[in-house]
Amino acid sequence: MPALIATPFSGTVVWLGIVPDRKAGLMAQARDAVMARFDGPEGEAHGGLTRPSCSRVMALYPRNTPIRNVRQFSVLGAEELAGIARRMGVDALDPALVGATMVVQGIPDLSHLPPSSRLQGQSGATLVVDMQNRACGLPAKPIEAALPGFGKAFRAAAAERRGVTAWVEREGLLRVGDTVRLFVPDQRAWTALEQVRGVRV
Repeated sequence: MPALIATPFSGTVVWLGIVPDRKAGLMAQARDAVMARFDGPEGEAHGGLTRPSCSRVMALYPRNTPIRNVRQFSVLGAEELAGIARRMGVDALDPALVGATMVVQGIPDLSHLPPSSRLQGQSGATLVVDMQNRACGLPAKPIEAALPGFGKAFRAAAAERRGVTAWVEREGLLRVGDTVRLFVPDQRAWTALEQVRGVRV
């Protein structure tokens, strides 16, 4: 039995983009295709084989420690993005405003995919899911510029719907309209923390 099993779920890539300059802001630029390299999407400011550690891993490392970059891609579910827009009270939310790399339609509950799941495109390009991408305040500025009065609403609206971060396991071209297949680890959920009262995950 393989350690990764194919699921009956697949999705369609409905949007691709890159953030060309993170110092200039989180705003992404839409693309018809993105080349996924081992160091991330070509032209993506969040790419690289390593990155400086941030608040997400403060329990492990001092801030700005060089670590493996498992946050090369920001992958969102189209259905969840629409849900964020509804929570915010807007008709739609442009993925560019939240710095998305890829938006996939058709995979349910994408934000809660198990870590180490794989999303494999038609070219063979394969992304490994790192973990859920927690909602943050960084998209507030570009959202506010495009949708005045709604920037501050994003963080709460995006809770549990912000998608996942991922890194490139196999290089290849990803195109808008491509099908991506979902593979998940063949293991049961780890239940030890559920047996320890008072532990917060």
